[in-house]
Amino acid sequence: MRSQQQSITSLPPSPEAERRSRMIKYTIMMSIRVVCIFCLLFAKGWWLAFFAIGAIVLPYFAVVIANVGSARRNVEVSRPGGVVQVLPHPTTDGAESDAEPEARPEGDAA
Repeated sequence: MRSQQQSITSLPPSPEAERRSRMIKYTIMMSIRVVCIFCLLFAKGWWLAFFAIGAIVLPYFAVVIANVGSARRNVEVSRPGGVVQVLPHPTTDGAESDAEPEARPEGDAA
């Protein structure tokens, strides 16, 4: 019987990759906020209110969006800790036996 094979694609992103992704999202949102603040200097009429709301509300949404984890976190990851090396059963005459091989942990001397 064979256990489920581990795939590298079933692993979640590394902490560095996830952090980088969150920082990129946050930087983009804060850049849009800076543009809104700059546009406040030149806007007139209802555009002034539009850019003011953007400059006030964007920091909240930037933090919330940056802190939302990826949806893949809930995926169950198969851990390779249960992998056991299968060695053939030693025989007295030196020939291999037809019996089932004995499972031994890795590093266990025969």
